[in-house]
Amino acid sequence: MTDKTSAVRVLDKGFVRLVDMMGGDRGVLDAARVCYASRTKGEAPDRKLICYLLKHSHLTPFEHAVFKFHVAAPIFVARQWFRHRFAAYNEISFRYTEVKDEFYVPKAWRAQDAVNKQGSAANAGLDHAGLSAKLSDQVRAALAAYREMLAAGVAREMARLVLPVNLYTQFYWTVNCRSLMNFVSLRADEHAQWEMQQYALALAGFFRRLMPWTWDAFMVHAWKGANPRLEAPDQP
Repeated sequence: MTDKTSAVRVLDKGFVRLVDMMGGDRGVLDAARVCYASRTKGEAPDRKLICYLLKHSHLTPFEHAVFKFHVAAPIFVARQWFRHRFAAYNEISFRYTEVKDEFYVPKAWRAQDAVNKQGSAANAGLDHAGLSAKLSDQVRAALAAYREMLAAGVAREMARLVLPVNLYTQFYWTVNCRSLMNFVSLRADEHAQWEMQQYALALAGFFRRLMPWTWDAFMVHAWKGANPRLEAPDQP
C-alpha cells in the first residue's frame, strides 16, 4: 500500500496521481518462485532473479504487480494512451458532466520534423506567444459556443462536438507492471510526442520509487530507447 495522495503535475493543468498499488518487487518474486515452491533468498539473489526474468523475457511474473493511477491529460494525449489495451480504463463522461474551462495551451511550439514525418522539432523562429494567443482565442470561442448550445437546450452529448482535442479529460488507469514497462518503453522514448513523454516520465518516476529492483533491471535489460531525463540517476 502506498501514499494515495502522491501526485505529479504534468503540462499546464494535468497530473498523474497514484491511487493504489499491489505487489511491487516482492509480488514479482513470489509469483516467479511459486513454480518451484521456493522462498526469498535475500536481496542479492532476489535482484538477480528479477534481472534474469527480464533478460530472458519471462514476463508473466511482472503481471502480479499492479498500479492504479488517476490521470488528467488533454484528449489528444488520452487517445494515444488508450491504444495501450492491456489495462483497465474508466474515463469521465462529457455526456453526464459539463465541461470545465481546462484546456492545454503550450508555451513553446514545435515545427514539423524535416526527416521524421510523424514527429516535430524545436524551432526558435516560430511566434510562440502569438500561436498560444491564437489557440487561446479558439478555445474561448469553442467554449462560448458550447455554453450557448447548452443554454439553448442542446444535450451535452451533442454540444461537446464543438470542443477541441486540447480539452483536459480525466480517467482511472489500472495497469500491471508488464504493461507499464511496455508503456514507458514506447512513450518515454524521445521519438514519442513531447506531451506524451511528460506523462510517461511521471509514470516512470512512480515505477522507479515503488519497484526499485525491477526498475534497475528494466533499465539494463529492457529499455531500448533514449531519453536523458529517464536515464539520469535522479528521479525523472
